[in-house]
Amino acid sequence: MSYKFNFKKTDSRLSYHLLRPLAKFIIKVKYKVNYVGIENLPENGAYILASNHITALDPVMIAAACKRPMHFMAKKELFENKLSGWFLTRLNAFPVDRTKFDEESINYAIEIVKNGDILGIFPEGTRSPDFTPKAGKGGTCYIAKVCKCDVVPVSIYTNDEAKSGTKLTIRYGKPIKYEELKFNPESMKMKDLRHATSLIMERITDLWRLGHGD
Repeated sequence: MSYKFNFKKTDSRLSYHLLRPLAKFIIKVKYKVNYVGIENLPENGAYILASNHITALDPVMIAAACKRPMHFMAKKELFENKLSGWFLTRLNAFPVDRTKFDEESINYAIEIVKNGDILGIFPEGTRSPDFTPKAGKGGTCYIAKVCKCDVVPVSIYTNDEAKSGTKLTIRYGKPIKYEELKFNPESMKMKDLRHATSLIMERITDLWRLGHGD
């Protein structure tokens, strides 16, 4: 039986704060994570955290350094199991159908940002099979354009296969200001979001190329 997600409620859940220490413990046990650039995370206001995607635990890992709660998209297949859907929901996750422009999910994400919260998203839309950044899709920029918000690029780097015990470096870059994205104010078509999408993925890739920095 699948989990029925409530798209009418966008508030951060109390359970997020209760489960966060457990999630951080799981990360610490499974990986050797080094965080760089935490000072680049804005202390106030809404913004989007945009990251490359290599493991199922990526949302939890990039949120671990945030002092404020983060909401994030997760593929709808993860909500087909009632237990996992319940657990993900309590970590502020919400489902998205990756096979189409999921209007319900996108509108939910927009409300999160308009409420002044943090939205975590993976522009590539799926995990990279070789752990390197790939081309991004337009959904991230669509949300940023509607909300007129900044985007913080994040890279997750490994020189291994992200197996248990692998060293990972999560690097937060300086916010990409809304004005830098140079949106076309006359159009909301996805093709007009290509420049901004390319810029975000370029910043993510630049961070990724710094590797572990050791």
